[in-house]
Amino acid sequence: MVSSGRNVELKARCAGPRAVEALALAAGAEPTAVLHQHDTYFAVRRGRLKLRAERREPWPGWVGESAAGAELIHYERADEAAARASAYERLRVGDPGAVRAALGARLGIVSEVRKVRRLLLWRGVRIHLDDVEGLGTFLELEAVVGPAGDGPTCVAKVAWLRRALGVADGDILAEGYAALLHARGGPDRTLGSPGG
Repeated sequence: MVSSGRNVELKARCAGPRAVEALALAAGAEPTAVLHQHDTYFAVRRGRLKLRAERREPWPGWVGESAAGAELIHYERADEAAARASAYERLRVGDPGAVRAALGARLGIVSEVRKVRRLLLWRGVRIHLDDVEGLGTFLELEAVVGPAGDGPTCVAKVAWLRRALGVADGDILAEGYAALLHARGGPDRTLGSPGG
């Protein structure tokens, strides 16, 4: 079953993820999980399409269960160095290998992004501390419209967290990880417009 939604997100370079994590905890964020994610981006004419395979582990020192799963995500988002709105659709998939092979053969694989994501939650806002293979460390704030409030509330929460976590203007990114890897000559598989 396809689910859809909207969010407000901000992505930034983060040279000191442990310091940012400490600031997030001091602001009242709760540790949630460590996510090992492999995103495969496909060439599409509109928006971005990625297959995300994910392995979820408990936060270090916390009790919890590990899990694994995959989903196909299509989204549209402007490339701006600011908090940005995004509309998306998600579909859980049971056999990511088969989906990847089928879509890769029909659409072409643009790029692949592998990362380890430390996930914290603050008042419905997801705080992602990402270690991205081939790129380094980043911070992403994601407020999903609905769980985190209406659109203006999400914008306000992301702005508040940005200040609380000390995100400088010069660290904010317009591009996503796939586009950054593409610009660096990263592990792109085919030519095409990179996702983010």
